[in-house]
Amino acid sequence: MLKDKIEKHLLEVQKPSRYIGGEVGSIIKDKSKVDVRFAFCFPDTYDIGMSHLGMKILYSLTNERENYWCERCFAPGEDFEAIMRENDIPLYALESLDPIKEFDFIGFTMQYELSYTNVLNMLDLAGIPVFASERGDELTQIVVAGGPCVCNPEPLADFFDIFILGEGEEVNLELMDLYWEMKQQGAGKTEFLRRAAHIEGIYVPRFYKFSYKPDGTIEKLEVTDGAPEIIHKRIIKDFDKVYYPENFVVPFTEIVHDRVSVEVLRGCIRGCRFCQAGFIYRPFREKHTDTICRETKCLCENTGYDEVSLASLSTSDHSEIDPMLTELINYTADEKINLSLPSLRVDNFSESLLEKIKKVRKSGLTFAAEGGTQRLRDVINKNVSEEEIMNTCKIAFQGGYAAVKLYFMMGLPTETDEDIVGIAELAQRIIDLFYSIEDRPKGKGVQVSISCATFVPKPFTPFEFEPQDTREMIEHKQKLLLDSVKSRKVKVSYHDPDVSMLEVILAKGDRRLCRSIYTAWKKGCKFDSWEEHFKFPLWLEAFEECGIDPSFYANRRFEYDEILPWDHLDYFVTKSFLIRENKTAHESRTTPNCRQRCSGCGVNKKVGRECFC
Repeated sequence: MLKDKIEKHLLEVQKPSRYIGGEVGSIIKDKSKVDVRFAFCFPDTYDIGMSHLGMKILYSLTNERENYWCERCFAPGEDFEAIMRENDIPLYALESLDPIKEFDFIGFTMQYELSYTNVLNMLDLAGIPVFASERGDELTQIVVAGGPCVCNPEPLADFFDIFILGEGEEVNLELMDLYWEMKQQGAGKTEFLRRAAHIEGIYVPRFYKFSYKPDGTIEKLEVTDGAPEIIHKRIIKDFDKVYYPENFVVPFTEIVHDRVSVEVLRGCIRGCRFCQAGFIYRPFREKHTDTICRETKCLCENTGYDEVSLASLSTSDHSEIDPMLTELINYTADEKINLSLPSLRVDNFSESLLEKIKKVRKSGLTFAAEGGTQRLRDVINKNVSEEEIMNTCKIAFQGGYAAVKLYFMMGLPTETDEDIVGIAELAQRIIDLFYSIEDRPKGKGVQVSISCATFVPKPFTPFEFEPQDTREMIEHKQKLLLDSVKSRKVKVSYHDPDVSMLEVILAKGDRRLCRSIYTAWKKGCKFDSWEEHFKFPLWLEAFEECGIDPSFYANRRFEYDEILPWDHLDYFVTKSFLIRENKTAHESRTTPNCRQRCSGCGVNKKVGRECFC
């Protein structure tokens, strides 16, 4: 029995409860009464995957159907993987402890490009061929992927049968319904995939063939087997009535976000030109306060958690933020439940909001300034002025806070040394502001933390055409920033530029990268997002062996009229809008947010209504 094999070795690994299942809230079904089995795979450890809200939603939604069974599966840590390989333990699902190779669907949620090699490693551990072309035509082991990374799935195209574009609450069940219908008919995999390709939101990569010009850019895309020329993402139009679970699986072990998560809105009104999520999750939709409070109470009562997090891209943009927080705080305070809020915007931060935050958060405040000068903040369309940043800090300091964390990016389009020095100068002005306030917190020293990520141009943003700075350019800017900080009250942290370079290669790459990803994995690359596992020299070896020039994807400007690897995928924001916004950025001009004025991104035409009506 597989269970006996697993249990025999559990005490030899860290956090053995990751690998045995049986948690409160997990769903067990009678296999004899199940028609379709879905293994929901997260290509990272249990601790990270169990924090993912999308898995919680789709797990519960699928299991609402009596004859469908969704089970969970995560990437094992290195210690347990070694035991699995030594003892012939295939990758298995936590609910049944059955090998996932026996399942109808093996589904991955792709949240981050640096998890790609983990997908291959998990398929290999499961005993499933990593290349789709080697998996035969039997109607089983359909390998699918969804999540934000599939807005450009081409670097993974050789490994997957299906990509699910957009939101999965409806399309996942439609895909499973079709599968069960065709399975009863005795259909093969190819026939199923031909039918599946006509479900809105489903992309079947085997029916799309690319050819390339001598300069390496795409010459044309050929569509076969009657598949659609353009694949449109799926969205949930009435977000206030969208399915939301009444229960979560409660882990035995501590996870990264060990709490209830309640989604309050989807999409974003802001239009920050670097932010992929802000564009691919459009249109902006929010839940009513009553719905949010009802879901919060239900989940807290059913799971026993004593902390709640409000999930969104920008919670403070909710139109009912004040009454919503008032009602939630009244409930959580009475029940002794902590309420966690995400990063806040400085342009709608107020004394009223601060008073509510002080009731639920006692540590420092975090704001995303992104650029060190006003010119650069206008380039990226942050639509935040220095006056607003300073006013927000003043409100925070007067309200009793002495620690502020600011997020910035380095390597943004048009960025100069002056913009980098501006980060340090802004931090110093915030320190000076603290000491200029008479009613500042007494007995405390101010602390300003600066976190600098390396800019990664992503598909479906106005900056998708932009090159990334080279390693040498980023290292110069990192040193310049450190040299520009004159106070010990300012702490600076920044990202490894090699990690960011690999991220942009995989984010903007085409189908020719599939072989490089496979080669890197065979060389030992996995858990690439973990600093202790990241092996960039092996990636460079893989690119060289496969004839790939990394700078072709990372460090060159993509032309406006160039066919991009994701141009056949429709996330509702038009390419003409992205081009227009890119040109506007280079003129250092801003675009108002969606509530102020429609910028004509194209979403409302696809949705069939005004975004704000």
